[in-house]
Amino acid sequence: MLRTQLFVLATLLTALSFSGVPAQADEDADLAARVRQLEERLESLEKKLEPMLKEQNREDLVVRQRTAARERMRQDVETYTREDLQSIERLYQVANDNWQSPEAVESLKTLVEKYKKANRTGCAILYLGQMTKGDQQIRYLKQAIDDFSDCYYGNGVQVGAYGRFLLAYHLKQAGQDAEAERLLTELEEKYPDAIDHRGRLLNELSLE
Repeated sequence: MLRTQLFVLATLLTALSFSGVPAQADEDADLAARVRQLEERLESLEKKLEPMLKEQNREDLVVRQRTAARERMRQDVETYTREDLQSIERLYQVANDNWQSPEAVESLKTLVEKYKKANRTGCAILYLGQMTKGDQQIRYLKQAIDDFSDCYYGNGVQVGAYGRFLLAYHLKQAGQDAEAERLLTELEEKYPDAIDHRGRLLNELSLE
């Protein structure tokens, strides 16, 4: 919508700039001045609209990612019964309600053990990758990437993309810069539109 408005304004300004300008050669200087004025006005308009265009693009991106998340979640309806889905959600919400608590960890482990193909299972493993430390943390993050990259959180965050970002962060902290860079390259190439939980593009975030 904003791009359309910008195009319309540019068209109108162009029409106004050239309307009524005589074709005689002695009017060339006046025509050039009016064209420069038009270009300056367009440049000023683009600068004013740039933040709004960027925000609109971000909102459109989040909508697309959330749509993909809903599509992935619907696949579970074909795999699990209604009772299974209710059980999956109960186990998952324990972690949301009691983040990093022992109860949360145990509930997520139960989910992973009982429901090996659910969308929430991928999210649960990535959660475990954030709740644990050391080698166990790395194993969970790699498992999320290797086996559940197609899973999504409801807000549009994709497990495969976010898992790569988190693993790259931890590897960089451990001094494994080359492996961290490899993961970031994968993230950029495979998931250019991936977002974090705040709706920001992962490829624009720093590991520092």
